[in-house]
Amino acid sequence: MSNDVFVITEHMDGKFSDVSFELVGKAKELAKAWGGQAVAVVVGSGIASNVFASDSTIHIDDAALSHFNPEAYGKVVEALVKERSPRLVMFGWTVTGMDMAAWLSARLGVACAAYVKNIGADLTMSCAAYGGKLTAEVAPEGGMAIAACLAGSFPVEAGQGSTAAVTMASPVDLNSLKMKFVEATKPAGGDVDITSQTKLVSIGRGIGGKENMELAEELAQKLGAVVSASRPVVDAGWLPRTRQVGKSGLKVKPKLYLMLGISGAPEHLEGMQSAELIIAVNTDKKAPIFNVAHYGATADLFEVAEAMVELL
Repeated sequence: MSNDVFVITEHMDGKFSDVSFELVGKAKELAKAWGGQAVAVVVGSGIASNVFASDSTIHIDDAALSHFNPEAYGKVVEALVKERSPRLVMFGWTVTGMDMAAWLSARLGVACAAYVKNIGADLTMSCAAYGGKLTAEVAPEGGMAIAACLAGSFPVEAGQGSTAAVTMASPVDLNSLKMKFVEATKPAGGDVDITSQTKLVSIGRGIGGKENMELAEELAQKLGAVVSASRPVVDAGWLPRTRQVGKSGLKVKPKLYLMLGISGAPEHLEGMQSAELIIAVNTDKKAPIFNVAHYGATADLFEVAEAMVELL
């Protein structure tokens, strides 16, 4: 087994996700401590792969990998990891990362830690538990480990750069797959693109009901902002899916992110913790959102919102 760290990057429509750059940056730090290399692994066809500040980049290029297919991608990554035997394999804890990390763990019999927030040089991993209310410290047994990391856990910039990629053909036969890619259905465009907004007022379960959203809309208007929401609000049908911030919604980086009644589950944090200024209002002083907010008020959101509207 080598002391290398593999980062299984992910991309869509020719663009790599921020979490891929985050993981490459962390992989460089770990690999340096272990005397190995940080290796960015790109699986896919028709994408520029020389965008990482890794020690090396491996690009598995095959027409059958043009679109994400968990069986195809899983088999390719499994074969590569078996051949190179890195000490650590890193995935983002994303929709695709969940698929592949679980596949690799089961196929290789290697321990996999999920919801990872940090990794120490001794391979001890800090993992979010119970919606971020607790942090579990885990130490995987065995020579190799898999880490599925939460987006936003490490700096994006540390993994950005330019390293020439070594392009390889698929190490496995992809002509006899049982799973075939059929179609990618993208969500319909909404009335506003929250990813391009500089100010967002985001509401959560604490808003109570649809009838209370008028106050949030008024506050947003006074601030020159747009209203967004956490998943429970969207699931309740109070706002369209295009206003949802989080892992299963959209990732935003506004200059101001004001939250009313959002507890701060990992699902939501993944989509907003890169905002320049984060302000949280929640009655629960132990809400995990206060761990990432720059400013916070343990108060009734309606009282705070009404006071802000009056001041503005």
